[in-house]
Amino acid sequence: MNHEKNDGWGAQIASQNDSTDTRLMEAKTLEIKDRGPYPQSFNIEEATKRNKNYRSVAWSGRYLQVTLMSIPEGGDIGLEAHPETDQFLRLDAGSGKVQMGSAKDKLTFEQDVSSGWCVLVPAGTWHNITNIGVTPMQVYAIYAPAHHSPGKVQATAAVAEADQDDEPAAWSVQTTQTSDQHV
Repeated sequence: MNHEKNDGWGAQIASQNDSTDTRLMEAKTLEIKDRGPYPQSFNIEEATKRNKNYRSVAWSGRYLQVTLMSIPEGGDIGLEAHPETDQFLRLDAGSGKVQMGSAKDKLTFEQDVSSGWCVLVPAGTWHNITNIGVTPMQVYAIYAPAHHSPGKVQATAAVAEADQDDEPAAWSVQTTQTSDQHV
């Protein structure tokens, strides 16, 4: 594997990546470790389907973040709005109902979605996805800017809601810090 030293990508990281990549290939397992704003690649569809946690932060960059989510039957992501964050979500397994709108009590967009569908959420839009299937709904989300602590794993929605230590890294580029809104 060829790793070049480039603006903070040191030989130590390259060496660590080489040995980690080799072990993972040999074991034929998939383990995602958020290494922060360094190059990374993995099979996101497979990782999303294998994720059993409500939220697992898979990669954190300076300007965006990738999270994997597993929503149980009847559960939902949670009605929320991110005033300064666009969001891309993709379902890799299961089925859901997307609701979006200009206010929490004005969800005028509704769409059933299933494996392979994406959901594009403009900044400031209230949104939720509810699992309407009989199996967990497996989703990955891309936020810009980052919203969570690098590498953060939250087993359930209740754990995520109670988590008081889930802030983006200091090295991530943030907007003017308008607070997210949750119901």
